[in-house]
Amino acid sequence: MPDDVPGSSPMAFATTLQRANFEQFSRRLIGLARGHLGERLKHKVDPEDVVQSVYKSFLLRYGDTKFTDGMEDVWRLLTVITLRKCADRARYYKADCRDMAREVGPPDAHQAEPWREALAREPTPDQAVVLAETVERILVDLAPAERPIIELSLQGYTTHEVSERLGRAERSVRRLRERLRNHLGQLQDAREP
Repeated sequence: MPDDVPGSSPMAFATTLQRANFEQFSRRLIGLARGHLGERLKHKVDPEDVVQSVYKSFLLRYGDTKFTDGMEDVWRLLTVITLRKCADRARYYKADCRDMAREVGPPDAHQAEPWREALAREPTPDQAVVLAETVERILVDLAPAERPIIELSLQGYTTHEVSERLGRAERSVRRLRERLRNHLGQLQDAREP
């Protein structure tokens, strides 16, 4: 090949060969990861993310290493790393605090969903009165500078949005909201027999 033809240099040829190997390895490794992730784990872990992690580990550890047997050594090593990454992910999601066996699956179409009814219904007149009295009692006890924070919070604004609208530090907004939450918890505890 003449050197003046684009892509005909030895470096360009090596890059093209590496890209082809990378794409071939990637497809095979994704298939391998998909096969070794359990059915319940597949919705938690993306096989492509596992392969990205494999390549990262490989490049950090072996980036400058010359493999004597060529691509077979690289393939074997990538396979081992992939299998270990899959096992690590499975172990992570089977830990007691994240045990997938304790998760509840999506409800059947025929199963009742009482939480939808709770979200959809309007408060009773008695509940509305109690809520209005509670809000009024809380707002009266607040300093004038604190009232707008709670009013915006009750309207559904996030801590960040309240902070931006009022020009207050997020930490101040968060502390006031937490103090109010604790106060409401104490009121709730006082009402329960």
